Amino acid sequence: MNNYLPEGSRFHTAENQAALHSVATMEHAMYAGTILEARAILCDSNHDLTVQLPCMKGRIPREEGAMGIAEGTTRDIALIARAGKPVCFRILRIENDKSGEPIAILSRRSVQEECWAKYLSQCRPGDIIPARVTHLERFGAFMDIGCGIPSLLPIDTISVSRIAHPRDRFTVGQSIRAIVRQVEPNRIHLTHRELLGTWEENAAQFSAGQTVAGIIRSVESYGVFVELTPNLAGLAEPHEGVSAGQCASVYIKAILPEKMKVKLILIDAFDHTDPPAPMQYFIQDDHIDRWQYTPEKSGRLIETVFTEQ
Repeated sequence: MNNYLPEGSRFHTAENQAALHSVATMEHAMYAGTILEARAILCDSNHDLTVQLPCMKGRIPREEGAMGIAEGTTRDIALIARAGKPVCFRILRIENDKSGEPIAILSRRSVQEECWAKYLSQCRPGDIIPARVTHLERFGAFMDIGCGIPSLLPIDTISVSRIAHPRDRFTVGQSIRAIVRQVEPNRIHLTHRELLGTWEENAAQFSAGQTVAGIIRSVESYGVFVELTPNLAGLAEPHEGVSAGQCASVYIKAILPEKMKVKLILIDAFDHTDPPAPMQYFIQDDHIDRWQYTPEKSGRLIETVFTEQ
């Protein structure tokens, strides 16, 4: 069992709540070195985190707030951004504050260092790991890949179908699966599109003669590209008054595996504000060595080979 899941995964568990219930249970968790989670409610001017605990005050000193803070390789924004969110930690000690009230001194850094040493550093290219979306930028989606350790999923690795922004595919807080593309010292590189199926696997969900829903991803002078699934798009003839991001009703005129083409007729287009659909993953294993998107009968080859660097 993976003990180093993204932050928030153990927050509501019975085991976590029981360990934080009283001074006695917290002392037991301290001596056992148990990884716990609670919500950070404040980041002060010194960038110490105040953590909301049921039975006493909790504080994560700045240097204990994240792996790399003390060394200067991690910026303090990693601490500021945790206010209001769950954080993982171990209890270093329980002492009294100036008013004589008990306060737990906590370390998030030690949990992250163990997560890296015992879990993430052992990953190899092709391993499939759980991740949680923490932040979206135009160039990619930031992920928590374990105990708050971040990794970037570049926009061009999210899916085969091109998107204008990662929010077209993900929402903040969403739990996904991702593939380890490369492992460097203290850094994991990710990819995602390989989990969303080959051209043939996606095309098999449709038949010529059907009218289906899609999303317009690009409007060009020669036609309109409509996404049927995140890894499958088709081309409709030019159509006035439509724009990227609209939902579309399309008639499937032909599916051509040898040319890797889906020919469409655009029936209607309209605005929508629905959140991105949940991911459909075609790979359920925990590791892959190679993925080929293109059909064997196609003259093209689009593949990903996962090899040790």
